[in-house]
Amino acid sequence: MVSAYIDSAITEYWRAIGLAYPDAYVARYATDIFLRKATVEYLGSARYDDLLAVCCRVARLGRSSLTFAFEIYREEPPATEPLVAAELVYVNAAAATMKAAPLPEDLRERVLRYERVVPAQ
Repeated sequence: MVSAYIDSAITEYWRAIGLAYPDAYVARYATDIFLRKATVEYLGSARYDDLLAVCCRVARLGRSSLTFAFEIYREEPPATEPLVAAELVYVNAAAATMKAAPLPEDLRERVLRYERVVPAQ
């Protein structure tokens, strides 16, 4: 179930930086990103009908990878500690060869403009 919240958050992140994934990303850069690693820590429990806030950011921009960090909180009453912490690492690969390829500079610039906290590099 947590994966549905994370998938939705990533979709909204792509929209927020002006790249509808997958269509705009793949067409624009002739590359695609593939999930390489996922970790999830369950730190607390949500209850039926809880309103949840899903926080998503790019925590690291590597040469050919980007790492998304997530936290899920209970909205009402406001939680001060996350219920879930997750990290997803994606690798950028050339569409034709499926080999790792550098992240497009345009993507890096979009992420850096959007993020309030500068991702590690």
